[in-house]
Amino acid sequence: MHDLRFIRSNPEEFDKGLKRRELDSKSAGILELDKQHRESLTEQQSLQSTRNQIAKDFATYKKEGKDTSELTAKSDSLKQRIGDLEAQSQKLEQELHELLSGIPNLPADDCPDGKSEEDNVEIRCIGKIPNFSFTPKQHYELGEDLKGMDFERSAKLSGSRFVVLYDGLARLERALASFMLDIHTREFDYLEVYPPLLVHDEAMFGTGQLPKFRDDQFGTTSGHWLIPTAEVVLTNLVLGEILAEAELPLRYTAYTPCFRAEAGAAGKDTRGMIRQHQFSKVELVSITTPEQAVKEHERMTTAAETILQRLNLPYRVMALCTGDMGFSAEKTYDLEVWLPGQNMYREISSCSRCNTFQARRMNARYRGADGKPHFVHTLNGSGVAVGRALIAVMENYQQADGSIAVPDALLPYMGGRTKIEKVK
Repeated sequence: MHDLRFIRSNPEEFDKGLKRRELDSKSAGILELDKQHRESLTEQQSLQSTRNQIAKDFATYKKEGKDTSELTAKSDSLKQRIGDLEAQSQKLEQELHELLSGIPNLPADDCPDGKSEEDNVEIRCIGKIPNFSFTPKQHYELGEDLKGMDFERSAKLSGSRFVVLYDGLARLERALASFMLDIHTREFDYLEVYPPLLVHDEAMFGTGQLPKFRDDQFGTTSGHWLIPTAEVVLTNLVLGEILAEAELPLRYTAYTPCFRAEAGAAGKDTRGMIRQHQFSKVELVSITTPEQAVKEHERMTTAAETILQRLNLPYRVMALCTGDMGFSAEKTYDLEVWLPGQNMYREISSCSRCNTFQARRMNARYRGADGKPHFVHTLNGSGVAVGRALIAVMENYQQADGSIAVPDALLPYMGGRTKIEKVK
């Protein structure tokens, strides 16, 4: 959510930020609604003041025995007008809220400009791309050959974009999640959380999923939403709170299933596990002060990178351009892991800082040294997507005989298994 005071004082700067997002100017419409709303409130206050004076005059008239019919008529007329203005101001406030709710965060000054993923900027490239003595397969070919990845039966159960994992691959996914949580909690001081998977509208609004991305979500008949990412629940842990500055930064991590309708993904990645309605992810969330936010963003990205480095997976770090960033972000780093079967890098983590954008929607604040409440800064990142990490391990550690070697970092979690072989 945007600060109206900033827009009033800096309309050109606001529109310039939107232009960098490939969006039309919005300040004129916002300020016109804001003007009408404030004028309505001012008139209400003026008329109410007049009506209060009439009430005093009425008491005097009664005391002096004067005719009060004219005062009564005037008071009734004012009451009607005030009621009309209250309804008008509420309508204008709602329109203004809806307009502001649908406008994405402004990009940071150092965010690269661009229109699409083609304009993203590579920051660094880590690891050596493997050289196979055979033609590497894609993960779904490997998984089906091993009889550990079943799309046919999952389609009977749930339709497309779901999967059933068996035996070694199921164990490998569990191992990956445990490994990630151990790294983030033990080495990067994130607090592990086991959160609800169903949330109310308020939580989805707070992190920016509602109202703009309603069609991408799975709703229930009880008024709940299935979380599309644990970012929703972890960030909203501070919903409506005023924190002590000494508490910050707060760092949370959680391993959860995530659910997305993928309404805009028709025809994209229709085979395999790349784009699923249900997938697992280890999420990282930080709640900070403005002074900590930039450093915390780099720290969070390092935490996610550490997972890929320990798994010895080749990857690169991309700074997303203004036209490719998510709705709530002011700056985002994507980690893209190398997939030999596809012969390309694919996203496995996004680490974003959001400034006060989400905090304003959640009314999440901290009390500063000046004794006044200030909005926190929020950050979120995948640390990393477990399903995509499974894909990356399968493709990078595939053997000529179709088996999958277990990375050294995961051996303590695999119960003695060093290789994933065909289910018997």
